[in-house]
Amino acid sequence: MGRLVHFEIHVEDMERAKTFYSEVFGWTFEDWSEYAGMPYFGAVTGDADQLGINGALVQRRGDSPQPGQAVNGYACTMGVEDYDSTATNILNLGGKLALPKYALPGMAWQGYYIDTEGNIFGIHQPDKNAK
Repeated sequence: MGRLVHFEIHVEDMERAKTFYSEVFGWTFEDWSEYAGMPYFGAVTGDADQLGINGALVQRRGDSPQPGQAVNGYACTMGVEDYDSTATNILNLGGKLALPKYALPGMAWQGYYIDTEGNIFGIHQPDKNAK
C-alpha cells in the first residue's frame, strides 16, 4: 500500500514559514538540517496518538509559485475545530485566500489558502450541518 507518511512544504523564508504554521496550526519544528544537508525542519503537527501525519519545511530551490499558476504537487488539508477563526488567523498572519469557504453538504466546511511562501493548502472543519 502507498499510504502517505510524510509531507514537505517548500519555502523561501524558513523563519517566516515556521512562524506562520506554528501560529496558525500550533505546529512545532525540529531542526533536521544536518541529516538533510540543507535547511530542513521537521514539522510535528499533533500528538502521536492523533490521526494525521508529520512533515517538514524544506528550503525551496527554485522560483516560488506564481499567482494563478496551476497546482504542481499535492495540496494538503488541515483539520480545524473553528473554520472562521482559523481563516481569520491565516489572513492576519500574511496568508491569502485561494478558494472561499464552501460546504461539503452534511460533512464539513472547506476552503483553500495560500501561505506566506506561495503554497496552497486547505482547511477543513467537520460539520454535519454544513449546507
